[in-house]
Amino acid sequence: MRMFMLTGSVLILTGCVGLPDPDPAQAWIDLDNGQEAALHALKVDDKTTTDKRYFEVPPGRHELTVRYQFPVEATNIGPDAQRLWRDCRLNLTFKDFSAGERYQVQAGSTGFRAWAKLYDQDHKVISQAKPAGCQQS
Repeated sequence: MRMFMLTGSVLILTGCVGLPDPDPAQAWIDLDNGQEAALHALKVDDKTTTDKRYFEVPPGRHELTVRYQFPVEATNIGPDAQRLWRDCRLNLTFKDFSAGERYQVQAGSTGFRAWAKLYDQDHKVISQAKPAGCQQS
C-alpha cells in the first residue's frame, strides 16, 4: 500500500510539471543546464516567451534569448572570496529551424563567462551563443 501511495504521488506531481505536446508544425527547443544552474527561455525574435521551460518556433530563421543563472566558485575569484551568482543573457541565432524537429540548448560556464550552444537532433552544434549581458545576482 505504501508503494502504491508513493507511486501515485509521483505520478500526480509529474503531471503538474509536464511539458505540453510539441506542435508538429513548429520546431521544439528543449533547455538543458548544469546541476546547480538555471536556464530559462526569455525571447524569440524580441517577443517574450509564454513558458520559460522551452521554445516552440515556426520554421525558418529565429533569434532565441536565454537567461542563464550560475554560481562562480570562490576558487575562480580569490583566496578569501565567497561564491557568487551570475545572471546572464545569451542570444542564439539559427537560420533553418524545421517543423517537427527537436533541438536542444545546453548552457554552462567557465569562471565568470557563460556559454550556450544549440544542438540539432543528431547532437551536432548548429549555433553558439553570443553574450548579451551579465550581472551579479
